[in-house]
Amino acid sequence: MGKLSFLAGAAVGYVLGAKAGVQRYEQIKALSSRIWQSDPVQHQVERGKEAARTQVAPAVADAVSTAAKATADRLRSERVVTSEAVAPTMEVRVETTQTIHEGDPLEPPEQPVHG
Repeated sequence: MGKLSFLAGAAVGYVLGAKAGVQRYEQIKALSSRIWQSDPVQHQVERGKEAARTQVAPAVADAVSTAAKATADRLRSERVVTSEAVAPTMEVRVETTQTIHEGDPLEPPEQPVHG
């Protein structure tokens, strides 16, 4: 019964709407434009814009700043390297650089003999 009532109502609305046609649409459009341009509505629009500038924007900026700092701190903490891991790496780089600069640049560097 509910679907049948809905379809009957939709059909009646369509027929009445079609009879009203473009003229009624233009009346509704003109009325809504007049309401939008009215002083009370525009006053409320300006109050909303001002509230967004003075209250919402700073709160959003603070939230974004806090989130950025937290993300940066988390990324820094994940990239912490112990000094024991850095020292051997630096020694290998220094040895490799010295070997490359001492030999012919077109030949591969000689591997140091440890023994």
